[in-house]
Amino acid sequence: MKKITMAILALILMGMLIPAGFSTDSNVVITYGETTYANSNYKSIVDSFFAGQSNLDVNNIGTKIITANEVNQVSSGITGKYYSSNQILSSALLDLNDNDNLEVSVDKSKITTITGDMYISALKSAGITKGHVYVTSPVEATGESALAGIMNAYEQVTDVEIPESVKEAANDEIYTQAEIVDNSDVSADDLAQLVDSVKQEVAQDNITDHNTIVNIINNYVQNNNINITNNDIENLADTIEQVQNVQGDVSYYQDQVSSFLDENSNGGFSIDSLFNWIKSFVNGI
Repeated sequence: MKKITMAILALILMGMLIPAGFSTDSNVVITYGETTYANSNYKSIVDSFFAGQSNLDVNNIGTKIITANEVNQVSSGITGKYYSSNQILSSALLDLNDNDNLEVSVDKSKITTITGDMYISALKSAGITKGHVYVTSPVEATGESALAGIMNAYEQVTDVEIPESVKEAANDEIYTQAEIVDNSDVSADDLAQLVDSVKQEVAQDNITDHNTIVNIINNYVQNNNINITNNDIENLADTIEQVQNVQGDVSYYQDQVSSFLDENSNGGFSIDSLFNWIKSFVNGI
C-alpha cells in the first residue's frame, strides 16, 4: 500500500513538472515544409524517413511549419525566386542530443541537388557546429529551402535567434552552389570541397578583398582540375566574401548559444532523465 501511494506521489510530481503539450525531448524538433505538412500522405512519407534514420518517435517531437513566406524572405533577395505555398516540400529533423560534432543525413532519393556536405558548410558559415540533422522531402526537391527550416530548428531548440545577416550569408552559399551545380559540369561533392577549402583559407588570413578571393578560387580550380565558368567563380567569390564579412555576427551568435550547448552536453534537464528517476524511485520503495 505504501509503495502504491509513493508511486502515485511520484506521478503527481511528474505532472507538476511537465507543462501541458511539453515534448518528451526539447532537444529535438522537426520543421516541415508547409506543402508537406498540409498533405497527410506527404507527411507520412517524411515521418517514415525520420523515424527510420533517427530511431526516434516522431509522434512525440515538437514541430514547426516553414511557410513559403519565410522562404521567400530569404530567396527573393538572393535569387529573385518566389515560391508558392504548394512548393515548400523539404523538411528537416534536428537532434541536439547528438552534439559532439555536426552531421547531416540527406535522403538522396528525394533531395536532388544539395548534399550533406553543402548543408554542413553553410551551417558552419552560420556558426553552427553541433547536432545531427536529417533532411528529406516527400517527392523530389532540390533542397535549397531546407536550410531555412534547419536554421529555424536550431532557433526553436536553443531559443537563440540567428542574426539575419548570418542567415542570409548561409542561404546565399546554398543557393549559389545549387545554381552552379545546375549550370556547370561540376559534381556537388567537388564543389562542396572547393567552397569549404577556400572558406578555410579566407578565414585563416581574414581575407575580405574580392579579387584576392577570386585568385584563391582560381588556384584551387586549376590545381584540382574543376570545370566551372568565370561567372561561377565570381559568384562564389561574392558568396565567400559575404560569409567572411559577417563573422562578427557569427561570433556573437556562437557566444549566445554556447551556454545552451555546454549545458546540453553536460547532461542538463531532460524529461527522459526524470522518467528514469521516477522509475528507480518507485522500484526502490
